[in-house]
Amino acid sequence: MSDTKALGFIGLGVMGEPICRNLVKKSGKRVLAFDLAAEPLQRLHEEGAYVAGSVATLIRVCDVVFLCLPSAKHVRAVFEGDGILRNIRSGQIVIDLGTSSVSQTRDFAKQLRTKGASWIDAPIARTRQAAQDGTLSVMVGTTAALYATIEPLIRCFASDVTHCGDVGAGQVTKILNNMVLFETVNALAEAVAVAKRNGVDPKLLLETLSKGSADSFALRNHGLKAIVPGVFPERAFSTDYALKDLSYALELAADAGIKIRGAELVGTILQEAIDAGSKDNYFPVIAKHIDKA
Repeated sequence: MSDTKALGFIGLGVMGEPICRNLVKKSGKRVLAFDLAAEPLQRLHEEGAYVAGSVATLIRVCDVVFLCLPSAKHVRAVFEGDGILRNIRSGQIVIDLGTSSVSQTRDFAKQLRTKGASWIDAPIARTRQAAQDGTLSVMVGTTAALYATIEPLIRCFASDVTHCGDVGAGQVTKILNNMVLFETVNALAEAVAVAKRNGVDPKLLLETLSKGSADSFALRNHGLKAIVPGVFPERAFSTDYALKDLSYALELAADAGIKIRGAELVGTILQEAIDAGSKDNYFPVIAKHIDKA
């Protein structure tokens, strides 16, 4: 967007901070950042970002505003009050990089249209390392014209950018991506547990499966890097967030009159892990609880 004077970025968490850093380095634009935590703001300020004193200030100054927040609840918090809706002006664009409710996404887009502004859903996929490297996958829901406008900015932090359709389509695609991921990770966790109880080394099992039809991104990353070594840190994609994203898939299915039994079962498994104390751990921690069963 050659005519864009300033970019705004709200939400400097695990994914937001490296994404914002890539925009600072690659966009050629002035970038204003806002977060409730001082530490990421300080780090980004030292690398060239400007610090906004409030959401309202950032909205008033920036032409394009990125959101990278944990949930639909957090997005609503910056949309309401002295936030986006009150301060938005005609021609501005808000891009939500998080995974949020499809109905909320479409509602916010409708409200912004009454003010001549645009809401775009562009949920991100892949890992924190991909965010740092600028190789995320992004699924975009907007018009073809707006997609052409904002794609160069998104490519500052993504190597794969897909226009999925109009507003909400990016969220639908990302939600289903996550649903398939969670079900796959559960299958891997079950396979590892059964292998261990039957004298087969879990690492050998997954390395062997990776050479055949059971290979997947989840196997090579969530399986070999988390489930096999038993590494489930906090400040990664938590079990709580996984259940939140899965709830969006269940909501979409219910609205469509479809019963998705596999996803329902994984929802139960995620809830059991949360009840057992793993709410904040990286969600493949379900393997630990399956192995205890």
